[in-house]
Amino acid sequence: MRADSSRPRPPLDPRMYQISVLSGLLIYGLGWLHFDITLGRAALLLSTALLTQYVCTKLWRLPKFDPKSALISGLSLCLLLRTNFAALAVLAAVVTIASKFLVRWKGKHIFNPTNFGLVFLMFLGAPIWVSPGQWGNVAFFGFLMACLGGLVVNRAARSDVTYAFLVSFAALQFGRAVWAMQRWEVPIHRMESGALLLFAFFMISDPKTTPNSRAGRILFAAVVTAFAGFIQFGLYRTNGILWSLALWSMAVPLIDRLLPGPRYEWTRPRQKPQTQGVIDEADTSPRHRPLDQPALGSTSA
Repeated sequence: MRADSSRPRPPLDPRMYQISVLSGLLIYGLGWLHFDITLGRAALLLSTALLTQYVCTKLWRLPKFDPKSALISGLSLCLLLRTNFAALAVLAAVVTIASKFLVRWKGKHIFNPTNFGLVFLMFLGAPIWVSPGQWGNVAFFGFLMACLGGLVVNRAARSDVTYAFLVSFAALQFGRAVWAMQRWEVPIHRMESGALLLFAFFMISDPKTTPNSRAGRILFAAVVTAFAGFIQFGLYRTNGILWSLALWSMAVPLIDRLLPGPRYEWTRPRQKPQTQGVIDEADTSPRHRPLDQPALGSTSA
């Protein structure tokens, strides 16, 4: 009996598009832009991230190894993390992936993994730094168009927090320029950062670590931007957006309590949800309609 061809296809997992975009950028950067990272270091970061994901999958007895979220985190580390010590690169990848499994609240991990891995090592005073990602106009605008295309192609349910952050961050930078009587080239230069795009489209917009409601996500983007401005212009410290996101991510459970909403799922829930506290990163079944009640114990990149 022929299957019903009129049945709609299940939506593409948005992580596949993210992996394609990040992989393309890394390959272009290594091959043509001479990124300050070697092919060996990139392979070390990616293999460590995947191995840590596999080990955690076994330790937490998950039904299936799913490499997608680990690949996104590993590729992001390749684009952002810089250090002269291979051991620190390995540690960053391990901490990044393990944080999804260890630092959780009611079945939901608190921190964006890549953000947590970077901030954790910076907090310890490790000799690492974050590449600002000055890739030139061609690479920057190409990456920007790819990121914006991802929002359209995948109809990302968390695009509101990305737009809210970019608007508020632009308002902060241009407002500061007006107050300090700076030339417009100064805030424009700060906006033309590859690291800023990675943050806006792959960190603060992480569906698993942002507030569940739209109002909560817009509030979240605003407070992250405001505190990042305080770190940058008040404390005169670099990487303000990374520190701010790590701090305010701890307030997401409170925001969810005050402004509740349905929890995001990468794909549709299983017919039989896992029990409370079980982490489930395996692909979910596309055969059933999404439920308003969130599935328990999912993780993301």
